[in-house]
Amino acid sequence: MDRLLTLEMFVAVASEGGFAAAARKLGSSPPAVTRGIAALEARLGTSLFHRSTRAVALTDAGAAFLEQARRILADLAGAERALRGAEAEPRGQLYLTAPVMFGRLHVLPVVGALMAQHRDLAVRMMLIDRDVRIVEEGIDVAVRIGPLADSGLKAVRIGWVRQMLVASPAYLARRGAPVRVADLAGHDLIAAMGPRAAGEWQFVSGRWRVDPRPRLVLNTVDGLLAAAEAGLGIANLLSYQVIKAVDAGRLISLLAAEQPAALPVHLLFEPSRAGLPAVRLFIAEMKARMRMAGLV
Repeated sequence: MDRLLTLEMFVAVASEGGFAAAARKLGSSPPAVTRGIAALEARLGTSLFHRSTRAVALTDAGAAFLEQARRILADLAGAERALRGAEAEPRGQLYLTAPVMFGRLHVLPVVGALMAQHRDLAVRMMLIDRDVRIVEEGIDVAVRIGPLADSGLKAVRIGWVRQMLVASPAYLARRGAPVRVADLAGHDLIAAMGPRAAGEWQFVSGRWRVDPRPRLVLNTVDGLLAAAEAGLGIANLLSYQVIKAVDAGRLISLLAAEQPAALPVHLLFEPSRAGLPAVRLFIAEMKARMRMAGLV
């Protein structure tokens, strides 16, 4: 049986959790998928799945092989797309992901301009404040803020952002402004859930343990901003999230001399997608957007 087809069957069974579901996804039959997996296992000389009457689960060897199989299929698909038109007009579906507020402020304007210029381009964008598994979820380009983990993915740095502590003029008039990191212990703190959850805040002078617990914890950046502007306490946010409110005087920057090192903003994607017209153009336009926003 064709090696590529058996790889597609293997990934489908692992993703769908069963032979019948994989067959439906591939437009095949369960017996054909069963034969394909058996042929692949015979060729590799190892079992890839534990089988029972109720479930199918990956063996240790299967789990180790899955990531490689997905990457092989993704690389092949990318090579085919590039060959069909490396210099062609951007067209088809572009899959993006970005943190919610960064996506709304900086990615969406770029997407809107690209769609206006290229009528055959469609975009699917996932705005979410967590790291998405790029290969598994079929993402073309992901925006990542902060240090990157080692991976086989290609990264292009497009800018920098900084941590900023902010509070409203009304709160500071009522409670006073901290002049040292240690002074935060006497203030009401507003903290985030998720990737930047409270616990420790980073400063030039070192990590500061948020203790006692924050008075208010929210799960969205918009909520944190609204709470800070309403005078409910001091919030720890990123520069791109608060710069408009600071410039307008609705929030005041605190302990600026204690700001830690800037965090990089990267575009992350599979190497096989680098030659796609839509990906190339999106990267170029995001670089221009960051320069215009003063985030480089």
